[in-house]
Amino acid sequence: MDCDVLVIGAGLAGLVAATEAVDRGLRVTVLDQEGEQNLGGQAFWSLGGLFFVDSPEQRRMRIRDSRDLAWQDWLGSAQFDRPEDHWPRLWADAYLDFAAGEKRAWLHAQGMRWFPVVGWAERGGSLASGHGNSVPRFHVTWGTGPGVLAPFVRRAREAEVKGRLSFCFRHQVDRLIVTNGAVRGAEGSVLKDDGAGRGRTSSREAVGAFSISADAVVVASGGIGGNHELVRRNWPTGRLGPPPTSMVSGVPHHVDGRMLAISQEAGGSVINGDRMWHYTEGLRNWDPIWPNHGIRILPGPSSLWFDADGNRFSAPAMPGYDTLGTLKAIKASGHDYSWFILTKAIIKKEFALSGSEQNPDLTGKDIRLLLKRLGRNPPGPVQAFMDKGEDFIVRDNLEDLVEGMNRLAGAARLDPAQIRAQVEARDREVANAFSKDAQVTAIRGARGYLGDRLMRTARPHRILDPKAGPLIAVRLHLLTRKTLGGLQTDLSSRVLELSGAPVPGLYAAGEVAGFGGGGVHGYNALEGTFLGGCIFSGRVAGRSVCA
Repeated sequence: MDCDVLVIGAGLAGLVAATEAVDRGLRVTVLDQEGEQNLGGQAFWSLGGLFFVDSPEQRRMRIRDSRDLAWQDWLGSAQFDRPEDHWPRLWADAYLDFAAGEKRAWLHAQGMRWFPVVGWAERGGSLASGHGNSVPRFHVTWGTGPGVLAPFVRRAREAEVKGRLSFCFRHQVDRLIVTNGAVRGAEGSVLKDDGAGRGRTSSREAVGAFSISADAVVVASGGIGGNHELVRRNWPTGRLGPPPTSMVSGVPHHVDGRMLAISQEAGGSVINGDRMWHYTEGLRNWDPIWPNHGIRILPGPSSLWFDADGNRFSAPAMPGYDTLGTLKAIKASGHDYSWFILTKAIIKKEFALSGSEQNPDLTGKDIRLLLKRLGRNPPGPVQAFMDKGEDFIVRDNLEDLVEGMNRLAGAARLDPAQIRAQVEARDREVANAFSKDAQVTAIRGARGYLGDRLMRTARPHRILDPKAGPLIAVRLHLLTRKTLGGLQTDLSSRVLELSGAPVPGLYAAGEVAGFGGGGVHGYNALEGTFLGGCIFSGRVAGRSVCA
């Protein structure tokens, strides 16, 4: 054999699996279809959010969390209801043990640190037993995505120097080698060297072939978000309506889902392919890195949300509350986009952008730059989108704002009088400390959490108050991101056949495995669980392979 373990994919899950396997004395080869400049994969571009339960950061922010409360939230969000959810449910149980147990200490010992204010993502907005986080659990890593990757890149490079691990970049797998019913390696095409920068489109010209033999193979190749054809083919029409004709890409082009079909050809089963996680607050990047590059707004709770025809969404379709519930509402409107209407007072406190490159203060660990978020103006990256992005409109009065929205949409869909009536109705609700408007009540509830009051939720005010202006409208696109289903695996990360029997020699980790089991999140995610799912499933795979 050329190696003991062949890891396909040099992203976060692959690096964790590879380094854990090396620590057990195994010889590991990691291959990836992209160049070395893309080491770390999608995780590099992330905000670095991790889901912890009852962490020191939570306790310092006076958040009372528990494993039982997290399990209640997970089950309410996942809504496991299929026979094939057997392994995903077991993976969810194991992951919560990790998140409430050794996860933070294990990562801390490797040098990872977190921003002290815990974020409250995906709040749900319905029943206590339903979807969403009951408490803030989103811990932003100091250094964002690159900070999450750093310990595992360091360990991999150290193993490479010692001759225990080798990288094969620009190697695209076309087939898994199956010998006597067991997976024993991979073969495919060596792609032409390409100096395109990280995340940019690279050549698919083949200049050679390769064949690598191994005792076992770990597939850690990521999801399908960069392949819109595959997204539409798997779209859950019955739950979310017809697939969008227009989407922006929240991941690079190489997130193409190739290894799902290749693993199926070797005997692996893919389950829950119709479960996926796409965002509703996408912007077209004014400075794109990959084709159709979209950036997600991470909104606070105060922006008013309207469909393409100017109808305000009702709860729980509110900023930061129920991603897929809002996606369903948008699709029910008959369009693939929607609108925020807000004020400068809201945008300067409540708007953040997802991604390491959009948060230079957190990514660069620059405290001085970070403190500017508390200033009088929006953060620099947000201001850049306001100045240069095609989706922002800034005006001094509502009628001019609506005129600009219609011009951008290319049709006079929005009636200024209808928009004004809805905004004024909402504005009347902020005169009291109580309200029947669910969003106004949610804003006041959010400000009951210290972290939101300090950094993420503006003081309630009238949208039409000139002192809070100018007025801002933002066109929001649907943005592809995560695969929630994938290769079915047992609790040892072994890929399973449809019969439930393991495929000898084949393991999977990360998004290609639905972050564990073929769908650990069920129908909905709680956020901070994607990077954590890569880490946990990669660790399991690395500690189980060739055992």
